[in-house]
Amino acid sequence: MTSARPNIIAMSGYQPGEQPQAGKFIKLNTNENPYPASPAVATAIRAALDQGLEKYPDALATSFRLRAAEVLDVDPDWIVCGNGSDDILTIVTRTFVGQHDLLRLPYPSYILYRTLAEIQAANFAEVAFDEHWKLGPAFTAQEDQLRLAYLPNPNSPSGTVLAPAEVEALAGDLACPLLVDEAYVDFAEQHCLDLVRRNANVMVSRTLSKSYALAGLRFGFVVAQPTLVQQLLKVKDSYNCDTLSIAGATAAIDDQAWLQENRAKIIATRTRMSAALEKLGFSVVPSQANFVWCTHAEQPLQPLYEALKRDRILIRYMDYPNWGAGLRISVGTDEQVDACLGRLEAALTS
Repeated sequence: MTSARPNIIAMSGYQPGEQPQAGKFIKLNTNENPYPASPAVATAIRAALDQGLEKYPDALATSFRLRAAEVLDVDPDWIVCGNGSDDILTIVTRTFVGQHDLLRLPYPSYILYRTLAEIQAANFAEVAFDEHWKLGPAFTAQEDQLRLAYLPNPNSPSGTVLAPAEVEALAGDLACPLLVDEAYVDFAEQHCLDLVRRNANVMVSRTLSKSYALAGLRFGFVVAQPTLVQQLLKVKDSYNCDTLSIAGATAAIDDQAWLQENRAKIIATRTRMSAALEKLGFSVVPSQANFVWCTHAEQPLQPLYEALKRDRILIRYMDYPNWGAGLRISVGTDEQVDACLGRLEAALTS
């Protein structure tokens, strides 16, 4: 007989995208950056190794907070670091949401949010985006047990964004903290950091997995006012970021020239890929992330996904109940994208 909590037994758990361990694949399914990280990252990690790993890391990742504060124009004490932004989301959920409390989410969006609520034995309420990927009054409706709302911006799987003014209006109407998940914001035109300065109930989380090409390093952070930071620090694991990840992340965020060059390449490829998909008959949602979401009026999508997988090209087929199915395709290198587009064209005409 298992001794796990009933809510854990009942939940299915979060399922990450495929990560094949054998053979060569073109991976356009998990929104990883296709380019190597800044060379400064490896240099910093080697230097940290030379200093040894026998001591515990800095519990607050101070070196990163100091440099990130300069880059983002915030106070270092407004930053909490984590083992990827998923760790940040876990910390935030554990801080604000207890058993039988309510977590509010857009739909469709990042599936992990609901999993975090289930771990807490809490409830979650999903509010559907409208046909223009906007959120109506239901997202801010008051409920007694509402403790936290999540807003991925840019959203996954759509790549769409709400303008800062729209987010500020939502935050003003909510009777609970709002976490704006900006995992993909470096590929977008606007961000919501200024809202944190104006509203003590707004938090912004970010990750170095996407735009800094450090998905394997696991480093994320949240920006919030000190009243919230004080509570988050009580909940995080003692040493949730290791010595090597702190060194690598600090070097990465310091190299803003690399970031801007990488960003420009991915946006250029995203633009070209979107146009090519439309020529193949897909409807493509304008994206401000490093992926695109597309549907096809005349072709079932799952066979296209399976055809690509047989050719060792991985994309993401996602079917949302009461919403519909689509293909989410990460922006790879030009060569990877061309291979994907060529195989899609062949599958559509076969």
